[in-house]
Amino acid sequence: MDSRTPNHRFCVAPMLDWTDRHERYFLRLMSRYAYLYTEMVTTGALIHGDRDRYLKFNAEEQPVALQLGGSNPKDLAECAKMAQDSGYNEVNLNVGCPSERVQKGAFGACLMAEPHLIAECVDAMRLAVNIPITVKNRIAIDEQDEEQSLRQFIEVVSQAGCDTFIVHARKAWLKGLSPKENRDVPPLNYDLVYQIKREYPQLDIIINGGIKTIEASQDHLQQVDGVMLGREVYHNPYLMMQVDATIYDDVGEIFSRKKILQQYFIYIEQQLGQGAYLKHMSRHLLGLFQGKPGAKAWRRFISENAYKEGAGIEVLEQAMGLVGDC
Repeated sequence: MDSRTPNHRFCVAPMLDWTDRHERYFLRLMSRYAYLYTEMVTTGALIHGDRDRYLKFNAEEQPVALQLGGSNPKDLAECAKMAQDSGYNEVNLNVGCPSERVQKGAFGACLMAEPHLIAECVDAMRLAVNIPITVKNRIAIDEQDEEQSLRQFIEVVSQAGCDTFIVHARKAWLKGLSPKENRDVPPLNYDLVYQIKREYPQLDIIINGGIKTIEASQDHLQQVDGVMLGREVYHNPYLMMQVDATIYDDVGEIFSRKKILQQYFIYIEQQLGQGAYLKHMSRHLLGLFQGKPGAKAWRRFISENAYKEGAGIEVLEQAMGLVGDC
């Protein structure tokens, strides 16, 4: 399998303030094939803001998709064209985020109530670019019936040409629950997502929500086309070392955590030379030694020293001395 060929069997979720280009480069050191997503970027930020800041990524991150937030078909088409011109493999539309700020911007999970508008958005983007347009959505919002809502959403949006849906298998409550609570409180309904795959075999259905292990991912892959993990990958990034062999049947060399760090140090030094700050890269490393002796000391040392003015690679080299060989 070509490492540049998009394949959604294992995806790392777009996570605001987390899945920036430094994090994606770090994860790519452990998996050639896992599909990576940017943080959500709003159409307004791209059209009126610092375009280069939001679109910049390292070629080594590919395959990588840009996730957009918005609901204006014209604006989304313009931003999709930017994504294609920048070299992204895919554009993903966010129809799943439940935060109040996102709702006020008329995008995210509140758009589950407007499948025909999402269909218009998908159609406009597809006409503007040649790369895939995908949608990340919830199964329903608020008082909607889960089965009826999800089925109608998939039916309408797929007719507009979207053939890949990333389904967070929880309802989103737009009032009464915080974004954090919306990730945990509404019950998971995996069976409904499985049912959608059976009813729409021609579509690629990727399941998201509450998945924490590679073993659980394998179980889901018996029912759907792909899995997406989010916070578990961020808090325990070394699980990515299992992905290629287990999910993609490519048994390569298994690197130790310290070997991965040594590779990442090369990138860090390059970025420091270009004006980046250590704290923006080291924060993604805090979970690397999760469950191993010295993990707490590792996290504390980095947290206390990486933010200091002039902090460089020596901070991480000293922190490495606090953990064993693993």
